[in-house]
Amino acid sequence: MHLSRNVVLLITHSGDFFTIDKVAEAVLKKGAQPFRLDTDKFPLEVQLTAHFEQTKTYHTIEYGDQSISTEQVQAVWLRRIWEPQLSEKLAPQFREACLRESKATLAGFWDSLREARWIDHLERINAAQDKLRQLRVAAEVGFITPRTLVTNKAEAAREFFHQVNGKMVSKLLTALSHSMQATSSFFMYTSTVKEEDLQDAESLRYCPMVFQEQIPKQLELRVVYVNGKAFVGALDANVYAGAKADWRKPGVEVGAWQHHELPEQLLRRLQVFMTRFGLTFGALDFIVTPSGEYVFLEVNPVGEWGMLERDLDLPIASAIADTLLQTEQ
Repeated sequence: MHLSRNVVLLITHSGDFFTIDKVAEAVLKKGAQPFRLDTDKFPLEVQLTAHFEQTKTYHTIEYGDQSISTEQVQAVWLRRIWEPQLSEKLAPQFREACLRESKATLAGFWDSLREARWIDHLERINAAQDKLRQLRVAAEVGFITPRTLVTNKAEAAREFFHQVNGKMVSKLLTALSHSMQATSSFFMYTSTVKEEDLQDAESLRYCPMVFQEQIPKQLELRVVYVNGKAFVGALDANVYAGAKADWRKPGVEVGAWQHHELPEQLLRRLQVFMTRFGLTFGALDFIVTPSGEYVFLEVNPVGEWGMLERDLDLPIASAIADTLLQTEQ
């Protein structure tokens, strides 16, 4: 089936659900046609063809019973890009080349959509993933940030531990593959560091890590920013105290999400912060301390928000669809 109406391309993977469905539903209600592209299904189940002529360049893509050309795509929601899943029948000596060529072909497809409205452009998402840049910009716009050390020097980590009176957490600068498993007490999620953990800290010379002072929590906030609007969910930190540092760990009972309203000054700083990164969308994490201070932790340019729409009925999908279908660039 060839789609004739204005198309909104939804870039994701085959295991995605709820948020992708909510945005597709919202786009359809607003009079456009969603086209879901599961990136892990290319090249085995998705067919992509690039046409280059003297006066015209365009791509066509076929997936399932639908096909589109880039000329039809009005907007793009970049939800997730996953590695191509290749057949086990493919000889190992050809796998790397096939992966490389598949990624290059998809990169050309993204470039062919450069005139469409994106949430958000891939290069802006990649630039905004830099956690150290996030902390620098956050401080520059007036957010309170935790004292932070990044090091591959064991002695520096031990000194910092004592400087923050033993109240320290560890985290990584970059996200791990979804297929990787946690194998130590401070590896994948933000984790509390104990003094005995630092006895083997010499292994830092192989991989630097981020250490931060542990901020006392009254609430943890997930703030979803969409084109100037903020949708906020709050968790009572006392409910999941057993998680120690990170409510996102599997198996952690976090209790019920609550509505929360940001102070006007914080909202203005948030808008400046997102503008500095050129982002239309982001999922930000804040701590509210017992004294009422808001402490910035990080922003994920493609972060999760489905739990806030599901539990608090926040119209995030509708806001994303509205932004995608705006006519001005």
